[in-house]
Amino acid sequence: MTDKITIVPCGRESISKIVDGINQYNLDRVPALSDIWTPLEYIAKNENGEEIGGVLAGIGYWNGLEINIIWVKDEYRKKGIGSHILKYVEDIAKAKGATVAMLDTFDFQAEEFYLRNGYISIGEIQNFPKGHKRIYFSKRLDL
Repeated sequence: MTDKITIVPCGRESISKIVDGINQYNLDRVPALSDIWTPLEYIAKNENGEEIGGVLAGIGYWNGLEINIIWVKDEYRKKGIGSHILKYVEDIAKAKGATVAMLDTFDFQAEEFYLRNGYISIGEIQNFPKGHKRIYFSKRLDL
C-alpha cells in the first residue's frame, strides 16, 4: 500500500486538514472541556514602555496551560520578572479553568527557574542538543 503514497510539502489548506483531522480524532475519544485553543500571550514593559519580557502560551481543549515561550531581556533577568510573568499567566489560566501547566526547556535555559517556581521534571532527552538535555516540566494548577 505505501508504494502508491506520495508525500509532498504542505500548503495552508493541507495544514488545516491535518490540524482538523487530529482535533476530530482526539475529540471523538475525549470530549473538550474548553475552546480548542485560548491564546494567553502577553508582553511585559518597563516604566519607559520598553518591552523587556513576555510569554506565549495558551489553554488547550482539556484545560491544560501550554507554555511555549517565556522570555526576559538579558539585563532584566534574575530580578523576579520571569517569575512575575509566569505567575501572571498561571493565574489567568487558573481563572479560565486550567488545571495543569506544561512546558519544555533546555538545561542551559531555565531548568532551575522552573524548579524554583514549583514545576516538576516529568522527563528529559539526554544529549539534545549535544552535551545538553531537553527537559519537560509540569505543574498542577488546581491544588
